[in-house]
Amino acid sequence: MYLRTTGFTPSFLEFYRWFVVVESSLTGYATPSQARLKSTKPCLLSLTQDPGVGVGDASASPTAALLLSILQESTGRIATILFADRLGTALEPECKMYRLAADVFNDAAMLLDCLSPALPRGPRVLLLSSSSVLRALCGVAAGSSKASLSAHFAKWGNLGELNAKDSSQETVISLMGMLAGSFVVSYVSSPMATWSWLILLLSIHLAMNRAAVRAVSMHTLNRQRANIVFSTFLDQDKVLTPKEASLQERIFEWDGVLRWRSSSPFAAANIGLSFRHLLASLAPAHEMTGSIRDGEAKVARLARLYRQEEFLIWYDAPQRVGHITLKEGAAAESQLKAWATVLWIAHRHAVARGAHATSAPFGPMLELHRTTLQELSSRWPRCVDRMRTAGWDLDIANLETKAGSRVRFEAEAANG
Repeated sequence: MYLRTTGFTPSFLEFYRWFVVVESSLTGYATPSQARLKSTKPCLLSLTQDPGVGVGDASASPTAALLLSILQESTGRIATILFADRLGTALEPECKMYRLAADVFNDAAMLLDCLSPALPRGPRVLLLSSSSVLRALCGVAAGSSKASLSAHFAKWGNLGELNAKDSSQETVISLMGMLAGSFVVSYVSSPMATWSWLILLLSIHLAMNRAAVRAVSMHTLNRQRANIVFSTFLDQDKVLTPKEASLQERIFEWDGVLRWRSSSPFAAANIGLSFRHLLASLAPAHEMTGSIRDGEAKVARLARLYRQEEFLIWYDAPQRVGHITLKEGAAAESQLKAWATVLWIAHRHAVARGAHATSAPFGPMLELHRTTLQELSSRWPRCVDRMRTAGWDLDIANLETKAGSRVRFEAEAANG
């Protein structure tokens, strides 16, 4: 049983139905099987966790329990602030990863709570504080990823209806889960049986959530999907659909790595860097004197090469890192083109000189930039048209996972 929201095309409803059938979010989507799992686990947890907070302990005091609660709340709130500040920008581009990570955090916190009674008071407090931190990380990741996924599903602007029906469904099925949990707990008496059921339910919970996340096909390009789609287009002149790209997508991926189709990572890239970072890679300062040799000349030649683009790129071959600096007002399509350009430059360099090249003179590298940019620019309009036809949303660029910056060239503004 699940509540179906109106306003979905048949092709879109296909994986939305699967997502609803198998996924159980901590703050939203639920299914009969997972809601029962989620409501049964607290019943099992009470059997193992209560002794850790003083239940059955004559020496426990209300003051100690209160201080422990305050410590847990404080560490959780601090972790929420730090996590949101550090990874807030990455939550939307990597919503699938953080949706599953939220469940990992939550289940890990449950295990720590269950282990706490077996430890002395000092380590027990540390363990319970750690579980509070994990729950805080779960709350931020689950809430943010749920918002992104809900907006993705509500294509006809029916976000309110979607959330209302999900909440109603969650409430009804949670009641069913509590009944099932009460039945299970009545037959579980030994610690071995309690841990066996708990590990089984946690394993099923994570497996079902992984299947749910794998079923989602996002229509926007983050770094990983951009690698998959652009490398396939440049290599085979084929544009993958969102469904086809999702089949090759990894749930957990290293941030910023460059892959050519399904290959191993051969380089990395950063987008939205300040001009200072680009300059440090283009013309490194001398270690002793701090002076920059031919820095202005190199910057001028690079700026002339990208004068008609809304970005600047420099690929640091020895470090195998591409640096992308966006100009002021850079559109989403320009950001995607910048990522495709640095991906192709890195791949061509790896093929021509090997993935472990230790030197790259400025002249030949700039020529590689020029030829790659020219060839990509000639194919880019057709690529954009075919990607839109395939169902990709190119008006949103989910490439920046950290707070980025923009640069403005006064000479371009004056000549423009």
